[in-house]
Amino acid sequence: MAEITYRDAVIRGIAQEMARDNDVVFLGEDVAKAGGVFKATVGLYEQFGPLRVRDTPISEQAILGAAMGAAMTGLKPIAEIMFSDFFAVCFDYIANEFPKARYMSNGQTKCPLVVRTGNGAGSRFGAQHSQSVENWCMMIPGLKVVAPSTPLDVIGLLAAAVRDPDPVIFLEHKSLYATKGEVPDGEILDTLGTAKIVRPGKDCTIIALALMVSRALAAAETLHDEHGIDCEVIDVRSLVPLDTQTILASVAKTNRLFTVEENPRLCGWGAEIVSIVADEAFYDLDGPPVRITTPHIPLPAADILEDIVLPTPGRIVDTVRRSLGS
Repeated sequence: MAEITYRDAVIRGIAQEMARDNDVVFLGEDVAKAGGVFKATVGLYEQFGPLRVRDTPISEQAILGAAMGAAMTGLKPIAEIMFSDFFAVCFDYIANEFPKARYMSNGQTKCPLVVRTGNGAGSRFGAQHSQSVENWCMMIPGLKVVAPSTPLDVIGLLAAAVRDPDPVIFLEHKSLYATKGEVPDGEILDTLGTAKIVRPGKDCTIIALALMVSRALAAAETLHDEHGIDCEVIDVRSLVPLDTQTILASVAKTNRLFTVEENPRLCGWGAEIVSIVADEAFYDLDGPPVRITTPHIPLPAADILEDIVLPTPGRIVDTVRRSLGS
């Protein structure tokens, strides 16, 4: 067992899959000798060489086009898009091309690729480099969408994504790269479509993703210690497929639901979860589900304003207290 950073977990996860399977290749901007703009690919070029770790031109369309062609002809590419905001530049591939390849070919063509990207706010990159775009991706049939919150989940879910026969969007939160967590030795493999109860509780369910998981946990501790409210916190981890069984079972136990997300309020993933709970567990609820989100605005450039718009442990505590009447 070793304690490693989220950033080093990305490196270890990619290296694990490349060492295991010679068909796994890696491409993106400055990912080879430079080790990536976030230093999340350091050493891979030296370990696996220029044929399997390739720098690309500054063209998101070229990166995903090359990855799709490689996937359709037998390789298992991992493609890096530096910032998730740049999905807007290559959205035709994400929305129209590789998610539909298996369906439109009647199963004759597979597209087993992973698109890794730096996602989310909190690192002072401004409105065009700080968005959380998981809601852009989860609406597209044929895509799987994953967002790990810990180093252990990074390795296990990345392995599952690489081994999956369909395209997977793998969202790494930029503000988590320096965080640390314990990771066991040996091969690590997780399962897509599984949520984790990271804090059991009985009074309400708080559902969070990526950076918001640690903030939900901090809020849960304050609510317990200072207000006697026992919160169950669920790390969604995978938006598509979504682990509805874990979510619905938790709501049936606690009877109250809160979602915490970085997405702008309009059409965020929390709205979909609230909709599912309203459809399938309405009579388990003792009050309306509550979404805690970022306002529907571009992310500010000023440090203090960015901090204000993101959900914080304090805002989660205040919202839960008001909703539960404590």
